[in-house]
Amino acid sequence: MDGTNHPWKDDTRMYDRAALVAAAREAGDHTPSDTARRLKVARNTAWRLWNGHTAPSAIVAAAVEQHYGVSTGQLVKRAAA
Repeated sequence: MDGTNHPWKDDTRMYDRAALVAAAREAGDHTPSDTARRLKVARNTAWRLWNGHTAPSAIVAAAVEQHYGVSTGQLVKRAAA
């Protein structure tokens, strides 16, 4: 890796942002700002999660599971090698 790529993009795991967005909307959160408030994360972090620009950290994944009922396994899946 040359330092310009995002490490999670080169990994064999894939973040499924659709699972987060669907669960958030089902819980009444319709914007990244709503999610930021619920998960107690920065608005820019929530925006990156909603738009697939970052994968959730372990702490954020735990908050997603607690507040939205989506497990880490549902958010982050292994890609076929």
